[in-house]
Amino acid sequence: MPALIAFLRGINVGGSHRVPMADLRALLDGLRLRNVQTYLLSGNALFKSDEKDLPQLSERIATALERKFGFRIGVVLRTQEDLEAVVASNPFAHSAGVEPAKLVVFFLPKVLEKAKRDEIAQLKLGREDIRFGKRELYIYFPDGQGRSKLPAALDRILKKSATARNWNTVAKVLELASKLEKHS
Repeated sequence: MPALIAFLRGINVGGSHRVPMADLRALLDGLRLRNVQTYLLSGNALFKSDEKDLPQLSERIATALERKFGFRIGVVLRTQEDLEAVVASNPFAHSAGVEPAKLVVFFLPKVLEKAKRDEIAQLKLGREDIRFGKRELYIYFPDGQGRSKLPAALDRILKKSATARNWNTVAKVLELASKLEKHS
């Protein structure tokens, strides 16, 4: 039974879409997911499941969250193996001067269509460096993400379907998933 990671979009940010982590763990437990853990308040959940249809499981989680908390959010699922591939494929891994806190991975629910890839590739809003992964965007924000206009432009293009995590969070979640995989 593989370790799965759920990245929830836009919870506990700026005072909106409040989801206490204890409530999230209880909700996921109620969906018969096993060994549920959370990391940080930004919506990173790890668990084990026999479910093979990850899009269906993502929909089940999103529906349960909506019923419990009254708002709908995106839920992007990855296996531990998927996350290992994200880390191994980091196009900035050997770039000098890249600060992990300024490297952000945008997790997408599916592979980008060519038209959306082309539209994103044309964006020139600042000094950000965008690289495409399989179902991810790797973006380096040399001036930080807080002042960048790029996330809003990506939300428009991607219709708010992606959720972002900085590199430090990605690395820690992978570490937790590896432990969950080994010990459960």
